[in-house]
Amino acid sequence: MTTTSTRLDTPEQQSRPTILSVDDDPAVSRAVARDLRREYGSRYRVVRAESGPGALEALRELKLRGEQVAVLLADHRMPGMTGIEFLEQAMDLFPRARRVLLTAYADTEAAIDAVNVVDLDHYLLKPWQPPEEKLYPVIDAQLDAWAVSAPPPVPQAKVVGHRWSARSSQVREFLARNQVPYRWFSSDSAEGRRLLEAAGVDESAVPLVVTHEGEPMAAPDDATLAARVGLATSPATDFYDLVVVGGGPAGLSAALYGASEGLRTALVERVATGGQAGQSSRIENYLGFPDGVSGAQLTERARRQAQRFGAEIVLAADAVGLEIRGAARHVRLADGTVVGAHTVLLANGVAYRELDGPGLGALTGRGVYYGSALTEAPACQDQDVFVVGGANSAGQSAMYLSRTARSVTMVVRGEGLSSTMSHYLVEQIAANPRIRVRTCSEVVEAEGDEHLERVVLRDSRTGEKESVATSHVFVFIGAVPRTDWLDGTVVRDERGFVLAGHDLLDEGRPPAGWPLDRPPYHLETSRPGVFVAGDVRADSAKRVASAVGEGAMAVMLVHRYLEQL
Repeated sequence: MTTTSTRLDTPEQQSRPTILSVDDDPAVSRAVARDLRREYGSRYRVVRAESGPGALEALRELKLRGEQVAVLLADHRMPGMTGIEFLEQAMDLFPRARRVLLTAYADTEAAIDAVNVVDLDHYLLKPWQPPEEKLYPVIDAQLDAWAVSAPPPVPQAKVVGHRWSARSSQVREFLARNQVPYRWFSSDSAEGRRLLEAAGVDESAVPLVVTHEGEPMAAPDDATLAARVGLATSPATDFYDLVVVGGGPAGLSAALYGASEGLRTALVERVATGGQAGQSSRIENYLGFPDGVSGAQLTERARRQAQRFGAEIVLAADAVGLEIRGAARHVRLADGTVVGAHTVLLANGVAYRELDGPGLGALTGRGVYYGSALTEAPACQDQDVFVVGGANSAGQSAMYLSRTARSVTMVVRGEGLSSTMSHYLVEQIAANPRIRVRTCSEVVEAEGDEHLERVVLRDSRTGEKESVATSHVFVFIGAVPRTDWLDGTVVRDERGFVLAGHDLLDEGRPPAGWPLDRPPYHLETSRPGVFVAGDVRADSAKRVASAVGEGAMAVMLVHRYLEQL
Protein backbone atom coordinates (compact mmCIF):
# COMPACT_ATOMS: atom_id res chain seq x y z
CA MET A 1 0.00 0.00 0.00
CA THR A 2 1.25 3.49 -0.85
CA THR A 3 -0.50 6.73 0.00
CA THR A 4 0.52 10.36 0.13
CA SER A 5 1.44 9.94 3.78
CA THR A 6 2.86 6.43 3.86
CA ARG A 7 5.41 4.77 1.60
CA LEU A 8 6.30 1.07 1.54
CA ASP A 9 9.46 0.46 -0.43
CA THR A 10 10.00 -1.65 -3.54
CA PRO A 11 9.45 -5.43 -3.66
CA GLU A 12 13.17 -6.25 -3.58
CA GLN A 13 13.34 -4.56 -0.16
CA GLN A 14 10.43 -6.47 1.33
CA SER A 15 12.59 -9.19 2.91
CA ARG A 16 14.33 -6.58 5.08
CA PRO A 17 13.11 -5.69 8.59
CA THR A 18 11.35 -2.35 8.76
CA ILE A 19 12.12 0.88 10.58
CA LEU A 20 8.97 3.01 10.63
CA SER A 21 8.90 6.72 11.45
CA VAL A 22 5.80 8.88 11.82
CA ASP A 23 5.64 12.70 12.08
CA ASP A 24 2.81 15.00 10.99
CA ASP A 25 5.24 17.71 9.79
CA PRO A 26 6.12 16.72 6.19
CA ALA A 27 9.51 18.43 6.32
CA VAL A 28 10.46 16.67 9.56
CA SER A 29 9.08 13.37 8.30
CA ARG A 30 11.23 13.56 5.17
CA ALA A 31 14.29 14.58 7.16
CA VAL A 32 13.97 11.68 9.59
CA ALA A 33 13.48 9.19 6.76
CA ARG A 34 16.42 10.69 4.86
CA ASP A 35 18.80 10.30 7.78
CA LEU A 36 17.57 6.78 8.54
CA ARG A 37 17.95 5.63 4.93
CA ARG A 38 21.42 7.08 4.66
CA GLU A 39 22.66 4.98 7.59
CA TYR A 40 20.38 1.91 7.53
CA GLY A 41 18.91 1.73 4.02
CA SER A 42 21.21 -1.08 2.90
CA ARG A 43 20.05 -3.39 5.72
CA TYR A 44 16.56 -2.18 6.64
CA ARG A 45 13.49 -0.95 4.84
CA VAL A 46 12.58 2.56 5.99
CA VAL A 47 8.89 3.46 5.90
CA ARG A 48 7.63 6.93 6.78
CA ALA A 49 4.13 8.15 7.59
CA GLU A 50 2.66 11.60 8.28
CA SER A 51 -0.13 10.56 10.64
CA GLY A 52 -0.78 7.96 13.31
CA PRO A 53 -3.69 6.35 11.41
CA GLY A 54 -1.59 6.21 8.24
CA ALA A 55 1.25 4.54 10.11
CA LEU A 56 -1.13 1.99 11.65
CA GLU A 57 -2.50 1.16 8.21
CA ALA A 58 1.05 0.50 7.01
CA LEU A 59 1.70 -1.71 10.04
CA ARG A 60 -1.43 -3.75 9.37
CA GLU A 61 -0.27 -4.43 5.84
CA LEU A 62 3.18 -5.41 7.10
CA LYS A 63 1.57 -7.76 9.62
CA LEU A 64 -0.54 -9.46 6.95
CA ARG A 65 2.50 -9.92 4.73
CA GLY A 66 4.44 -11.54 7.57
CA GLU A 67 7.07 -8.77 7.58
CA GLN A 68 9.21 -7.82 10.56
CA VAL A 69 9.25 -4.39 12.19
CA ALA A 70 12.37 -3.61 14.19
CA VAL A 71 11.93 0.01 15.36
CA LEU A 72 9.00 2.44 15.65
CA LEU A 73 9.99 6.12 15.84
CA ALA A 74 7.03 8.44 16.55
CA ASP A 75 6.70 12.17 17.09
CA HIS A 76 4.78 12.92 20.28
CA ARG A 77 2.78 16.00 19.23
CA MET A 78 0.54 14.95 16.34
CA PRO A 79 -3.07 16.06 15.82
CA GLY A 80 -5.75 13.38 16.12
CA MET A 81 -3.41 10.77 17.54
CA THR A 82 -0.37 11.48 19.69
CA GLY A 83 2.84 9.52 19.37
CA ILE A 84 2.10 7.73 22.63
CA GLU A 85 -1.37 6.77 21.44
CA PHE A 86 0.11 5.48 18.18
CA LEU A 87 2.76 3.39 19.94
CA GLU A 88 0.12 1.96 22.27
CA GLN A 89 -1.90 0.65 19.32
CA ALA A 90 1.21 -0.40 17.40
CA MET A 91 2.17 -2.64 20.32
CA ASP A 92 -0.86 -4.82 19.57
CA LEU A 93 0.46 -5.51 16.08
CA PHE A 94 4.21 -5.74 16.70
CA PRO A 95 4.83 -6.24 20.41
CA ARG A 96 8.55 -6.93 19.92
CA ALA A 97 9.31 -3.79 17.92
CA ARG A 98 11.46 -1.26 19.80
CA ARG A 99 9.59 1.97 20.57
CA VAL A 100 11.22 5.43 20.40
CA LEU A 101 9.39 8.73 21.03
CA LEU A 102 10.58 11.92 19.34
CA THR A 103 9.85 14.88 21.64
CA ALA A 104 10.56 18.52 22.26
CA TYR A 105 12.24 19.53 25.54
CA ALA A 106 8.87 20.68 26.91
CA ASP A 107 7.44 17.17 26.49
CA THR A 108 10.10 15.40 28.54
CA GLU A 109 7.71 14.67 31.40
CA ALA A 110 5.20 13.10 28.98
CA ALA A 111 7.99 10.97 27.54
CA ILE A 112 8.94 9.74 30.98
CA ASP A 113 5.32 8.84 31.70
CA ALA A 114 5.21 6.94 28.38
CA VAL A 115 7.84 4.53 29.69
CA ASN A 116 5.08 3.03 31.83
CA VAL A 117 2.19 3.54 29.39
CA VAL A 118 3.69 1.95 26.25
CA ASP A 119 6.85 0.37 27.64
CA LEU A 120 8.87 3.04 25.83
CA ASP A 121 12.44 1.99 25.05
CA HIS A 122 13.86 5.49 24.49
CA TYR A 123 12.86 9.10 23.95
CA LEU A 124 14.82 11.35 21.66
CA LEU A 125 14.88 15.14 21.90
CA LYS A 126 14.55 17.43 18.90
CA PRO A 127 16.66 18.44 17.12
CA TRP A 128 18.62 15.26 16.56
CA GLN A 129 21.41 16.94 14.58
CA PRO A 130 24.05 15.83 13.99
CA PRO A 131 22.56 12.32 13.54
CA GLU A 132 25.96 10.67 13.94
CA GLU A 133 25.98 11.83 17.58
CA LYS A 134 22.31 12.02 18.58
CA LEU A 135 20.26 9.71 16.31
CA TYR A 136 22.35 6.79 15.09
CA PRO A 137 23.71 5.66 18.48
CA VAL A 138 20.12 5.46 19.79
CA ILE A 139 18.84 3.53 16.78
CA ASP A 140 21.90 1.25 16.80
CA ALA A 141 21.18 0.29 20.40
CA GLN A 142 17.53 -0.39 19.63
CA LEU A 143 18.35 -2.51 16.58
CA ASP A 144 20.86 -4.56 18.57
CA ALA A 145 18.28 -5.15 21.30
CA TRP A 146 15.61 -6.09 18.75
CA ALA A 147 17.90 -8.54 16.94
CA VAL A 148 18.36 -10.59 20.12
CA SER A 149 14.68 -11.53 20.25
CA ALA A 150 13.60 -10.98 16.64
CA PRO A 151 10.96 -13.52 15.55
CA PRO A 152 11.60 -15.41 12.29
CA PRO A 153 9.87 -14.00 9.21
CA VAL A 154 6.73 -15.81 8.02
CA PRO A 155 6.77 -15.67 4.18
CA GLN A 156 4.19 -18.45 3.70
CA ALA A 157 0.44 -18.17 3.81
CA LYS A 158 -1.17 -17.83 7.22
CA VAL A 159 -4.40 -19.40 8.44
CA VAL A 160 -6.22 -18.15 11.52
CA GLY A 161 -9.02 -20.36 12.73
CA HIS A 162 -10.63 -22.24 15.56
CA ARG A 163 -9.38 -25.71 16.38
CA TRP A 164 -12.90 -27.15 16.28
CA SER A 165 -14.13 -25.22 13.23
CA ALA A 166 -15.05 -27.63 10.41
CA ARG A 167 -14.23 -25.08 7.73
CA SER A 168 -10.89 -24.25 9.36
CA SER A 169 -10.02 -27.94 9.18
CA GLN A 170 -11.07 -28.12 5.53
CA VAL A 171 -8.97 -25.09 4.58
CA ARG A 172 -5.88 -26.51 6.28
CA GLU A 173 -6.40 -29.85 4.54
CA PHE A 174 -6.92 -28.14 1.16
CA LEU A 175 -3.67 -26.17 1.46
CA ALA A 176 -1.68 -29.14 2.76
CA ARG A 177 -2.87 -31.50 0.04
CA ASN A 178 -2.07 -28.92 -2.64
CA GLN A 179 1.46 -28.45 -1.28
CA VAL A 180 0.83 -24.80 -0.37
CA PRO A 181 3.03 -23.90 2.64
CA TYR A 182 1.13 -22.20 5.42
CA ARG A 183 1.36 -21.43 9.11
CA TRP A 184 -1.54 -22.08 11.47
CA PHE A 185 -2.60 -19.68 14.23
CA SER A 186 -5.41 -20.35 16.65
CA SER A 187 -7.92 -17.52 16.74
CA ASP A 188 -7.51 -17.25 20.51
CA SER A 189 -3.70 -16.99 20.36
CA ALA A 190 -1.97 -13.62 20.64
CA GLU A 191 -0.63 -13.72 17.08
CA GLY A 192 -3.99 -14.96 15.76
CA ARG A 193 -5.74 -11.99 17.36
CA ARG A 194 -3.17 -9.61 15.87
CA LEU A 195 -3.75 -10.98 12.38
CA LEU A 196 -7.52 -10.73 12.79
CA GLU A 197 -7.17 -7.12 13.95
CA ALA A 198 -4.82 -6.29 11.09
CA ALA A 199 -7.29 -7.72 8.57
CA GLY A 200 -10.27 -6.04 10.24
CA VAL A 201 -11.98 -9.43 10.65
CA ASP A 202 -14.05 -10.58 13.60
CA GLU A 203 -13.30 -13.95 15.19
CA SER A 204 -16.72 -15.18 14.08
CA ALA A 205 -15.59 -14.92 10.43
CA VAL A 206 -12.77 -17.47 10.70
CA PRO A 207 -11.03 -19.09 9.03
CA LEU A 208 -8.99 -16.09 7.91
CA VAL A 209 -6.45 -16.89 5.20
CA VAL A 210 -3.66 -14.41 4.46
CA THR A 211 -1.66 -15.07 1.30
CA HIS A 212 2.11 -14.71 1.34
CA GLU A 213 1.63 -11.35 -0.42
CA GLY A 214 -0.51 -10.18 2.51
CA GLU A 215 -3.97 -10.40 0.94
CA PRO A 216 -6.59 -11.39 3.56
CA MET A 217 -9.60 -13.62 2.82
CA ALA A 218 -12.34 -14.34 5.34
CA ALA A 219 -13.81 -17.87 5.09
CA PRO A 220 -12.98 -18.30 1.36
CA ASP A 221 -14.44 -21.12 -0.70
CA ASP A 222 -12.05 -23.58 -2.34
CA ALA A 223 -12.13 -21.92 -5.76
CA THR A 224 -11.32 -18.47 -4.35
CA LEU A 225 -8.67 -19.89 -2.05
CA ALA A 226 -7.00 -21.82 -4.87
CA ALA A 227 -6.89 -18.81 -7.17
CA ARG A 228 -5.49 -16.45 -4.52
CA VAL A 229 -2.66 -18.79 -3.46
CA GLY A 230 -1.49 -19.22 -7.02
CA LEU A 231 -3.07 -22.50 -8.12
CA ALA A 232 -4.42 -22.85 -11.66
CA THR A 233 -8.22 -22.82 -11.50
CA SER A 234 -9.21 -22.22 -15.14
CA PRO A 235 -8.33 -24.15 -18.31
CA ALA A 236 -5.93 -22.33 -20.62
CA THR A 237 -8.06 -23.12 -23.67
CA ASP A 238 -11.48 -24.56 -24.43
CA PHE A 239 -10.59 -27.69 -26.41
CA TYR A 240 -8.13 -30.56 -25.90
CA ASP A 241 -7.35 -33.99 -27.23
CA LEU A 242 -7.93 -35.49 -23.78
CA VAL A 243 -9.65 -34.15 -20.68
CA VAL A 244 -9.07 -36.19 -17.53
CA VAL A 245 -11.65 -35.76 -14.78
CA GLY A 246 -10.04 -36.53 -11.42
CA GLY A 247 -6.49 -36.24 -10.12
CA GLY A 248 -5.96 -39.52 -8.29
CA PRO A 249 -3.36 -42.11 -9.35
CA ALA A 250 -5.36 -43.11 -12.46
CA GLY A 251 -5.90 -39.52 -13.53
CA LEU A 252 -2.31 -38.44 -12.93
CA SER A 253 -1.04 -41.49 -14.81
CA ALA A 254 -3.29 -40.71 -17.78
CA ALA A 255 -2.28 -37.04 -17.77
CA LEU A 256 1.39 -38.00 -17.69
CA TYR A 257 1.20 -40.54 -20.51
CA GLY A 258 -1.20 -38.46 -22.57
CA ALA A 259 1.00 -35.36 -22.46
CA SER A 260 4.24 -37.30 -22.95
CA GLU A 261 2.79 -38.87 -26.12
CA GLY A 262 1.83 -35.55 -27.64
CA LEU A 263 -1.83 -35.25 -26.70
CA ARG A 264 -3.11 -31.83 -25.62
CA THR A 265 -4.09 -32.92 -22.13
CA ALA A 266 -5.93 -31.19 -19.30
CA LEU A 267 -6.70 -32.68 -15.88
CA VAL A 268 -9.51 -31.14 -13.83
CA GLU A 269 -9.69 -31.93 -10.11
CA ARG A 270 -12.25 -30.76 -7.55
CA VAL A 271 -9.96 -30.59 -4.49
CA ALA A 272 -6.35 -31.75 -4.81
CA THR A 273 -4.33 -34.21 -6.83
CA GLY A 274 -3.75 -37.60 -5.27
CA GLY A 275 -7.30 -38.64 -4.45
CA GLN A 276 -7.64 -40.98 -1.49
CA ALA A 277 -4.16 -42.34 -2.16
CA GLY A 278 -2.76 -38.84 -1.69
CA GLN A 279 -4.16 -38.81 1.85
CA SER A 280 -2.44 -42.06 2.79
CA SER A 281 0.22 -41.64 5.48
CA ARG A 282 2.24 -44.59 4.18
CA ILE A 283 2.09 -46.88 1.13
CA GLU A 284 4.49 -49.76 1.62
CA ASN A 285 3.56 -52.17 -1.17
CA TYR A 286 3.95 -49.89 -4.19
CA LEU A 287 6.47 -51.13 -6.74
CA GLY A 288 9.84 -49.38 -6.61
CA PHE A 289 9.62 -48.00 -3.07
CA PRO A 290 11.05 -50.69 -0.77
CA ASP A 291 11.02 -48.35 2.23
CA GLY A 292 7.50 -47.14 1.55
CA VAL A 293 6.32 -43.71 0.45
CA SER A 294 3.62 -41.37 1.70
CA GLY A 295 0.68 -40.67 -0.55
CA ALA A 296 1.56 -36.99 -0.58
CA GLN A 297 5.11 -37.67 -1.76
CA LEU A 298 3.99 -40.04 -4.49
CA THR A 299 1.32 -37.62 -5.63
CA GLU A 300 3.65 -34.63 -5.73
CA ARG A 301 6.20 -36.52 -7.82
CA ALA A 302 3.51 -37.63 -10.26
CA ARG A 303 2.07 -34.13 -10.52
CA ARG A 304 5.47 -32.57 -11.26
CA GLN A 305 6.23 -35.28 -13.79
CA ALA A 306 2.93 -34.80 -15.63
CA GLN A 307 3.39 -31.03 -15.75
CA ARG A 308 6.96 -31.40 -16.99
CA PHE A 309 5.57 -33.17 -20.07
CA GLY A 310 3.05 -30.39 -20.62
CA ALA A 311 -0.12 -31.65 -18.94
CA GLU A 312 -2.32 -28.84 -17.68
CA ILE A 313 -3.68 -29.35 -14.14
CA VAL A 314 -6.73 -27.31 -13.11
CA LEU A 315 -7.70 -27.38 -9.43
CA ALA A 316 -10.88 -26.52 -7.51
CA ALA A 317 -12.72 -27.49 -10.70
CA ASP A 318 -15.76 -29.63 -9.96
CA ALA A 319 -17.20 -31.48 -12.95
CA VAL A 320 -21.02 -31.36 -12.89
CA GLY A 321 -22.00 -32.47 -16.37
CA LEU A 322 -20.89 -34.41 -19.46
CA GLU A 323 -22.36 -33.71 -22.90
CA ILE A 324 -21.81 -35.48 -26.22
CA ARG A 325 -21.91 -33.11 -29.20
CA GLY A 326 -21.07 -35.00 -32.36
CA ALA A 327 -17.38 -35.92 -32.28
CA ALA A 328 -16.75 -33.64 -29.30
CA ARG A 329 -17.21 -34.39 -25.61
CA HIS A 330 -17.81 -31.46 -23.27
CA VAL A 331 -17.23 -31.39 -19.51
CA ARG A 332 -19.21 -28.72 -17.69
CA LEU A 333 -17.68 -27.36 -14.48
CA ALA A 334 -19.50 -25.97 -11.45
CA ASP A 335 -18.51 -22.39 -12.26
CA GLY A 336 -20.14 -22.62 -15.70
CA THR A 337 -16.93 -23.25 -17.65
CA VAL A 338 -17.24 -25.83 -20.42
CA VAL A 339 -14.13 -27.75 -21.49
CA GLY A 340 -14.28 -29.62 -24.80
CA ALA A 341 -12.17 -32.52 -26.01
CA HIS A 342 -11.99 -35.33 -28.52
CA THR A 343 -11.89 -37.79 -25.59
CA VAL A 344 -12.65 -37.79 -21.87
CA LEU A 345 -11.31 -40.07 -19.14
CA LEU A 346 -13.45 -40.46 -16.02
CA ALA A 347 -11.03 -40.95 -13.12
CA ASN A 348 -12.76 -38.95 -10.44
CA GLY A 349 -12.59 -41.71 -7.84
CA VAL A 350 -14.79 -42.27 -4.84
CA ALA A 351 -15.73 -40.64 -1.56
CA TYR A 352 -15.63 -42.26 1.85
CA ARG A 353 -19.02 -43.54 2.94
CA GLU A 354 -20.27 -41.55 5.93
CA LEU A 355 -21.41 -42.89 9.27
CA ASP A 356 -25.09 -42.66 10.07
CA GLY A 357 -26.23 -41.89 13.60
CA PRO A 358 -27.12 -39.09 16.04
CA GLY A 359 -24.48 -36.38 16.33
CA LEU A 360 -22.18 -37.76 13.65
CA GLY A 361 -23.16 -35.29 10.95
CA ALA A 362 -23.07 -32.26 13.25
CA LEU A 363 -19.58 -33.12 14.52
CA THR A 364 -18.01 -33.81 11.11
CA GLY A 365 -14.87 -31.71 10.91
CA ARG A 366 -15.00 -31.12 14.66
CA GLY A 367 -13.64 -34.46 15.80
CA VAL A 368 -15.17 -36.77 13.21
CA TYR A 369 -13.04 -36.94 10.07
CA TYR A 370 -13.44 -38.91 6.83
CA GLY A 371 -10.08 -40.00 5.51
CA SER A 372 -6.72 -39.54 7.12
CA ALA A 373 -6.95 -35.75 7.78
CA LEU A 374 -3.20 -35.67 8.41
CA THR A 375 -3.35 -32.02 9.46
CA GLU A 376 -5.19 -33.21 12.59
CA ALA A 377 -2.53 -35.75 13.55
CA PRO A 378 -0.47 -33.35 15.73
CA ALA A 379 -3.56 -32.67 17.87
CA CYS A 380 -3.80 -36.42 18.60
CA GLN A 381 -0.57 -36.51 20.59
CA ASP A 382 -1.08 -38.37 23.88
CA GLN A 383 -4.78 -38.81 23.07
CA ASP A 384 -7.00 -41.89 22.76
CA VAL A 385 -8.18 -41.92 19.15
CA PHE A 386 -10.43 -44.20 17.11
CA VAL A 387 -10.09 -45.43 13.53
CA VAL A 388 -13.23 -46.90 11.97
CA GLY A 389 -12.73 -49.42 9.16
CA GLY A 390 -10.79 -52.58 8.35
CA ALA A 391 -9.20 -51.99 4.92
CA ASN A 392 -5.68 -50.82 4.06
CA SER A 393 -6.42 -47.11 4.35
CA ALA A 394 -7.67 -47.61 7.91
CA GLY A 395 -4.66 -49.72 8.80
CA GLN A 396 -2.20 -47.21 7.39
CA SER A 397 -3.89 -44.42 9.32
CA ALA A 398 -3.84 -46.43 12.55
CA MET A 399 -0.12 -47.12 12.19
CA TYR A 400 0.61 -43.45 11.51
CA LEU A 401 -1.47 -42.15 14.43
CA SER A 402 0.09 -44.68 16.81
CA ARG A 403 3.41 -42.86 16.56
CA THR A 404 2.18 -40.09 18.85
CA ALA A 405 -1.28 -41.04 20.16
CA ARG A 406 -1.54 -42.69 23.54
CA SER A 407 -3.75 -45.39 22.04
CA VAL A 408 -5.48 -46.17 18.77
CA THR A 409 -8.63 -48.31 18.74
CA MET A 410 -9.67 -49.77 15.40
CA VAL A 411 -13.43 -50.33 15.18
CA VAL A 412 -14.12 -53.13 12.69
CA ARG A 413 -17.52 -54.52 11.72
CA GLY A 414 -16.12 -57.91 10.73
CA GLU A 415 -14.59 -60.64 12.84
CA GLY A 416 -11.03 -59.69 11.92
CA LEU A 417 -8.75 -57.88 9.49
CA SER A 418 -7.32 -60.68 7.37
CA SER A 419 -10.13 -60.72 4.80
CA THR A 420 -10.03 -56.96 4.09
CA MET A 421 -6.45 -55.83 4.76
CA SER A 422 -3.05 -56.67 3.25
CA HIS A 423 -1.14 -59.27 5.22
CA TYR A 424 1.84 -57.03 5.92
CA LEU A 425 -0.42 -54.44 7.57
CA VAL A 426 -2.24 -57.06 9.64
CA GLU A 427 1.11 -58.20 11.04
CA GLN A 428 2.26 -54.64 11.79
CA ILE A 429 -0.96 -53.85 13.64
CA ALA A 430 -0.79 -57.06 15.66
CA ALA A 431 2.74 -56.21 16.75
CA ASN A 432 1.93 -52.61 17.72
CA PRO A 433 1.23 -52.32 21.48
CA ARG A 434 -0.59 -48.99 21.02
CA ILE A 435 -3.20 -50.37 18.61
CA ARG A 436 -6.22 -52.34 19.76
CA VAL A 437 -8.62 -53.96 17.28
CA ARG A 438 -12.24 -54.06 18.39
CA THR A 439 -14.08 -56.47 16.09
CA CYS A 440 -17.81 -56.94 15.46
CA SER A 441 -18.34 -53.31 16.48
CA GLU A 442 -19.57 -50.10 14.92
CA VAL A 443 -19.89 -46.42 15.82
CA VAL A 444 -23.57 -45.51 16.13
CA GLU A 445 -23.54 -42.11 17.82
CA ALA A 446 -21.31 -39.13 18.56
CA GLU A 447 -21.61 -36.87 21.58
CA GLY A 448 -20.26 -33.40 22.29
CA ASP A 449 -21.18 -29.73 22.24
CA GLU A 450 -18.47 -27.65 20.60
CA HIS A 451 -16.50 -30.70 19.48
CA LEU A 452 -16.47 -34.47 19.75
CA GLU A 453 -16.20 -35.70 23.32
CA ARG A 454 -17.53 -39.27 23.23
CA VAL A 455 -18.63 -41.95 20.77
CA VAL A 456 -21.12 -44.74 21.32
CA LEU A 457 -20.01 -48.18 20.13
CA ARG A 458 -22.40 -51.07 19.53
CA ASP A 459 -21.41 -54.74 19.66
CA SER A 460 -23.14 -56.42 16.69
CA ARG A 461 -23.15 -59.81 18.45
CA THR A 462 -24.85 -58.75 21.66
CA GLY A 463 -26.40 -55.40 20.73
CA GLU A 464 -24.81 -53.84 23.80
CA LYS A 465 -23.75 -50.20 23.58
CA GLU A 466 -20.81 -48.49 25.28
CA SER A 467 -19.98 -44.79 25.45
CA VAL A 468 -16.22 -44.07 25.33
CA ALA A 469 -14.34 -40.79 25.62
CA THR A 470 -12.41 -39.51 22.62
CA SER A 471 -11.89 -36.28 20.72
CA HIS A 472 -10.86 -37.77 17.35
CA VAL A 473 -12.44 -40.41 15.12
CA PHE A 474 -11.11 -41.13 11.63
CA VAL A 475 -13.52 -43.00 9.35
CA PHE A 476 -12.67 -45.38 6.46
CA ILE A 477 -15.80 -47.46 5.85
CA GLY A 478 -15.95 -48.08 2.14
CA ALA A 479 -16.44 -45.97 -0.92
CA VAL A 480 -19.22 -44.22 -2.78
CA PRO A 481 -18.52 -43.31 -6.43
CA ARG A 482 -18.72 -39.66 -7.43
CA THR A 483 -20.95 -40.28 -10.46
CA ASP A 484 -24.28 -38.52 -9.84
CA TRP A 485 -23.23 -35.92 -12.39
CA LEU A 486 -23.10 -38.66 -15.05
CA ASP A 487 -26.74 -39.65 -14.62
CA GLY A 488 -28.31 -40.28 -18.02
CA THR A 489 -24.99 -40.02 -19.85
CA VAL A 490 -23.05 -43.26 -19.27
CA VAL A 491 -24.22 -46.62 -17.99
CA ARG A 492 -23.51 -47.37 -14.32
CA ASP A 493 -24.16 -50.34 -12.09
CA GLU A 494 -26.66 -50.36 -9.22
CA ARG A 495 -24.10 -48.81 -6.85
CA GLY A 496 -23.17 -46.01 -9.23
CA PHE A 497 -19.84 -47.35 -10.50
CA VAL A 498 -19.20 -46.83 -14.23
CA LEU A 499 -19.41 -49.89 -16.48
CA ALA A 500 -16.93 -50.32 -19.31
CA GLY A 501 -15.70 -52.76 -21.93
CA HIS A 502 -16.98 -56.34 -21.74
CA ASP A 503 -19.13 -55.45 -18.70
CA LEU A 504 -21.37 -53.52 -21.10
CA LEU A 505 -21.90 -56.41 -23.49
CA ASP A 506 -25.17 -58.30 -23.52
CA GLU A 507 -24.38 -61.81 -24.79
CA GLY A 508 -21.55 -60.36 -26.84
CA ARG A 509 -23.61 -57.51 -28.26
CA PRO A 510 -22.81 -53.80 -27.60
CA PRO A 511 -25.16 -51.87 -25.29
CA ALA A 512 -28.34 -50.32 -26.61
CA GLY A 513 -27.65 -47.09 -28.43
CA TRP A 514 -24.01 -47.91 -29.15
CA PRO A 515 -23.39 -46.15 -32.52
CA LEU A 516 -20.25 -47.91 -33.79
CA ASP A 517 -19.77 -51.22 -35.59
CA ARG A 518 -17.18 -52.35 -33.06
CA PRO A 519 -17.73 -53.20 -29.37
CA PRO A 520 -16.45 -50.83 -26.66
CA TYR A 521 -12.75 -51.00 -25.88
CA HIS A 522 -11.68 -52.46 -22.54
CA LEU A 523 -11.94 -49.17 -20.56
CA GLU A 524 -14.46 -47.46 -22.85
CA THR A 525 -17.87 -46.58 -21.42
CA SER A 526 -21.25 -46.76 -23.12
CA ARG A 527 -20.28 -43.54 -24.90
CA PRO A 528 -17.55 -43.82 -27.57
CA GLY A 529 -14.53 -41.72 -26.71
CA VAL A 530 -15.41 -41.57 -23.01
CA PHE A 531 -13.16 -43.85 -20.95
CA VAL A 532 -12.99 -44.76 -17.26
CA ALA A 533 -10.12 -45.79 -14.97
CA GLY A 534 -9.40 -46.26 -11.30
CA ASP A 535 -11.72 -46.69 -8.36
CA VAL A 536 -14.77 -45.21 -10.10
CA ARG A 537 -14.81 -48.13 -12.57
CA ALA A 538 -17.05 -51.06 -11.66
CA ASP A 539 -15.13 -54.02 -10.17
CA SER A 540 -11.78 -52.21 -10.16
CA ALA A 541 -8.99 -53.56 -7.96
CA LYS A 542 -8.95 -50.52 -5.62
CA ARG A 543 -5.14 -50.46 -5.52
CA VAL A 544 -2.77 -47.63 -6.40
CA ALA A 545 -0.72 -49.75 -8.80
CA SER A 546 -3.76 -50.97 -10.72
CA ALA A 547 -5.13 -47.43 -10.98
CA VAL A 548 -1.81 -46.19 -12.40
CA GLY A 549 -1.84 -49.07 -14.88
CA GLU A 550 -5.40 -48.35 -15.97
CA GLY A 551 -4.57 -44.68 -16.50
CA ALA A 552 -1.69 -45.63 -18.80
CA MET A 553 -3.84 -48.22 -20.62
CA ALA A 554 -6.61 -45.67 -21.12
CA VAL A 555 -4.22 -43.42 -23.05
CA MET A 556 -3.33 -46.30 -25.36
CA LEU A 557 -7.04 -46.79 -26.05
CA VAL A 558 -7.50 -43.05 -26.55
CA HIS A 559 -4.87 -43.16 -29.30
CA ARG A 560 -6.68 -46.09 -30.91
CA TYR A 561 -9.96 -44.18 -30.79
CA LEU A 562 -8.43 -40.98 -32.22
CA GLU A 563 -6.92 -42.89 -35.14
CA GLN A 564 -10.45 -43.78 -36.25
CA LEU A 565 -11.78 -40.22 -36.26
